[in-house]
Amino acid sequence: MFPFKMALNASTLFPFQLSVKQQLQVAAEAGYEGVELWMRDIEHYLADGGNLHDLKQYGDELGISIVNAISFFTWADADATVRKQGMVQAEKEMQLLADLGCPAIAAPPFGNVEHVTLDDMAASFAQLVEIGRRIGVEPYLEFWGRAKQLSTLSDAFSVALQSGLPDVKMLLDPYHMYTGGSAVNNLAYIKDSHIGIVHVNDYPADPDRATIQDKDRVFPGDGIAPTAEIARFLHQTGYQGYLSLELFIADFGGQTALDIATLGLTTSKQAFSISDSYGKEAR
Repeated sequence: MFPFKMALNASTLFPFQLSVKQQLQVAAEAGYEGVELWMRDIEHYLADGGNLHDLKQYGDELGISIVNAISFFTWADADATVRKQGMVQAEKEMQLLADLGCPAIAAPPFGNVEHVTLDDMAASFAQLVEIGRRIGVEPYLEFWGRAKQLSTLSDAFSVALQSGLPDVKMLLDPYHMYTGGSAVNNLAYIKDSHIGIVHVNDYPADPDRATIQDKDRVFPGDGIAPTAEIARFLHQTGYQGYLSLELFIADFGGQTALDIATLGLTTSKQAFSISDSYGKEAR
């Protein structure tokens, strides 16, 4: 049984240098229900004369939803001026996404955050969410395993709690759980309503955890990630939202973008399927 929906993060297709519309087309043709677009690609599309209405209509025609956007703004930076600039950028981008019909944006610990306390980060995140909800776009709190602060799932829990907001949504990612040392069983403390989206990927044993990089991520099921355990925890929360395939592989050889998108959909569904108590695939 596969109780989730599948999305494709556009990073997976970066080696093919596709336009935003081509990214949507490939994802739809491969069978995904949603896509995560990168703000830089949306901005390139607009700079080349495109408009948000046409892009939204194109996605609607293809039957695929734009479910989240990836951006980097300094919402939690230690410097107040830089942090304010980050909030201005975030507000501008969220207004754009609202016009596009995209309901969410990732909020990772981008910038100089090494000496920012989790309490201060929580206050900044509350401000960011207030801006987003006024516009109609939800910031998803994302932790990065290699960040100087907000690097673990427990850090994200702390920021969410200290924000004072009862319904903070987090972005989960097995790679960042691995590199930051987050315990998989901590997922048992999450409610489905607190999960915005889940990035899916896998990682090999070599390079080791200390030296592995984004480019070393592999397709779900091809590495050592406890994927089946993660899938069970997500299912136990009642989560039925999007899993989004996020890879940064630099070269896929002679394969096409559609080949890779199709392969990613197949491997993700296989790796994150839920088995019954007898170890057989539930039907």
